[in-house]
Amino acid sequence: MTDPAQSVVDLYQRRAAQFDTDRTKTLFERPWLEAFTALLPAGGEVLDLACGSGEPISAYLIENGLKIIGVDAAPAMTDLCRRRFPDHCWMIGDMRDWRPQAPFDGVVVWHGLIHLTADDQRKTIPRLAGFLRPGAPLLFTAAPEGGDTMGTWRGEPLYHGGLDPAETDAVLKASGLGILQRRLSDPDCGGASVWLARGQAAIGD
Repeated sequence: MTDPAQSVVDLYQRRAAQFDTDRTKTLFERPWLEAFTALLPAGGEVLDLACGSGEPISAYLIENGLKIIGVDAAPAMTDLCRRRFPDHCWMIGDMRDWRPQAPFDGVVVWHGLIHLTADDQRKTIPRLAGFLRPGAPLLFTAAPEGGDTMGTWRGEPLYHGGLDPAETDAVLKASGLGILQRRLSDPDCGGASVWLARGQAAIGD
């Protein structure tokens, strides 16, 4: 059986330039990014997982003085990021098995989890919790409901997978994350659901 996530990577690898053209640079994500960055230390290290072409998410974080470690499974995407933001770190990796060398002050996964199967999301969300320093925030989008759907982009099939939102809540809580904000089917974010969660702070923080 073809791996749905790998088919997405292959598509973005072949058509990275077209993705970059199609990806709006209008920052409709701003309210969520502002809430996320308000929880970060000045100059903190942020993991942008499934970073795509680096715009507009990483660009916004960089403009706010943060150090970015961007990871994407499509090398063509990280090449775009490296050319645009050479002072930051860009790596090739699949979020299902990539391992960082150190935890981060924050993690953002914008429109990345939605390309994983429900079972892979159940396994990956706890891994994301493990990437966080104590008290650090996690911002991510997910499908508005559970199940598999197959969309199209530029005439090619594009896989989306999702958990039921209640299960996403349960997985976050089981991973030691508290939910700060959640909006299902956010119309300002293309109908995706958005979560802002946070790990437990260290004693004394």
